[in-house]
Amino acid sequence: MPEYLSQVPHPRYMPDGDGILPITDDEYFDDDIVAMLCEWLRKAYGSETLEENLQFIADALGGTGTPRRVIRDYFMGHFFSDHCAVYTTTNAGKLPIYWLIDSGKLGGFRALIYMHRYTPDLLARVRTDYVHERQERYRSRITDLEREREGASRREQSAIDKELKRLRAQLDEVTKFEERLHHLADQMIEIDLDDGFKVNYAKFADVMAKVK
Repeated sequence: MPEYLSQVPHPRYMPDGDGILPITDDEYFDDDIVAMLCEWLRKAYGSETLEENLQFIADALGGTGTPRRVIRDYFMGHFFSDHCAVYTTTNAGKLPIYWLIDSGKLGGFRALIYMHRYTPDLLARVRTDYVHERQERYRSRITDLEREREGASRREQSAIDKELKRLRAQLDEVTKFEERLHHLADQMIEIDLDDGFKVNYAKFADVMAKVK
């Protein structure tokens, strides 16, 4: 960030401070990827046209729901594969510059990092600042739903049970992911950009999305 400010001393838009952009299925973090997109749109085009611009993006993406829901679903399910497709060469294959930290198929925790902003302590920051918080949010929501279930009708209980099953599975996925992340974070892994994407990305295979 100091390097950025030395080149752009009075920016209209500040990049994310820690270089970690959580991708979640709902609003859990102030600096998640949808929040950062909204902030950029405000700075670039003005607050008065924010909703119009979000609608324009959502219309281009397709999908159902509010503009923010459509955009969030796109980032959760399709952005990384689209990004990899763009950063593809004939000889070397896919070489994404944004890397997707991914807990697994249930999407319990995902976050994008920009490879040029990687530092050896980045995984530790992901773990303590985001993954632990995500686990607590799961536990809190599960506790709330269990309380709601006690006084709910049968129909409501059925819906709650379905949601509880999903949340418990995601929490289990994130808990196992956190152990893998902890192991890598403790190693303070260095990377050399000259080694290229494939060599560097492979060092984090246990916590990154597969590039197909």
